[in-house]
Amino acid sequence: MMEPIKNAIIKKVTEIFDPIYLDIINESHSHNVPKGSETHFKLFIVSHVFQSQSRIQRQRLVYDLLKEEMSQSVHALSLRLLTNEEWEASRKTPAPASPPCHGGSK
Repeated sequence: MMEPIKNAIIKKVTEIFDPIYLDIINESHSHNVPKGSETHFKLFIVSHVFQSQSRIQRQRLVYDLLKEEMSQSVHALSLRLLTNEEWEASRKTPAPASPPCHGGSK
């Protein structure tokens, strides 16, 4: 299956953040959108770039990087952004589940 938006996000994130861990999940199927949509994503990045950055600063970096996708097709982006050290400390804790969609019929 072609996933141009997901692939564009992976390419940009990899080039800028050089992550030691990257996971991107298309959660669009859980929302009231056409089959095959790329509108809702969960993005988990572990990168040294986040060192000395607050959570808000990290989010701004990612949103600035993905502003084109956010302005055109991506409706929601759930972010988990950690430094290498935070990743090592949290490896025993699973990622939180995304909240259920309240905007559609599913």
